[in-house]
Amino acid sequence: MSLASWFRWNEPPNRISQRNPTEMVVETLMMELSWQTKQAEKQQRERENEYRKIKTGVDYGWLVSYPKQSYDISPGERLQLEDMCTKIHPSYCGPVILRFRQLVAEYEPEAQEVSRLFRSVLQEAAEKIKEEEEAKKLARQWNTRNKTSLSLTTFKSRSRISPFISDIKTISEDVERGTQPTRRVWSMPEFRNTK
Repeated sequence: MSLASWFRWNEPPNRISQRNPTEMVVETLMMELSWQTKQAEKQQRERENEYRKIKTGVDYGWLVSYPKQSYDISPGERLQLEDMCTKIHPSYCGPVILRFRQLVAEYEPEAQEVSRLFRSVLQEAAEKIKEEEEAKKLARQWNTRNKTSLSLTTFKSRSRISPFISDIKTISEDVERGTQPTRRVWSMPEFRNTK
């Protein structure tokens, strides 16, 4: 038995081909959430250090050691967020991340508030996706209605209207025939010149 068969160096990596886009979206979005949570913790510690410096007038920052990550999302909340991430289409993954980063930069939340901000961005994206799907559905319905109405229009256009055959009496016909016009029944009253 050779060593190559033990380590399977010659086999192509199958991991990339086995992952579906939904799993990749969930993994990407959750990585972004954890990174933003770490950044929020770091900013929170820096604000506390600045406050401590101002309050005491002495910098003991070099003496303090911080844990790598003190805040963690609860497992139930993590599962809810992962479930919400599965509803995001892969084409929306980038815009969701950009919107999330924009809101984090704007509000500068604490570590505990980052997951709520992330949830609101996911809900916003899910609503937008739902609206676009409804718009596509309406467009499809409209296109099928237009196809049927066009067939009715072509059927109606085959019948011709002759403008010269008419049963409606007009003043010009009476003048052409040399007869006296009948009293008109229009909205304007008739004025006769009496001599």
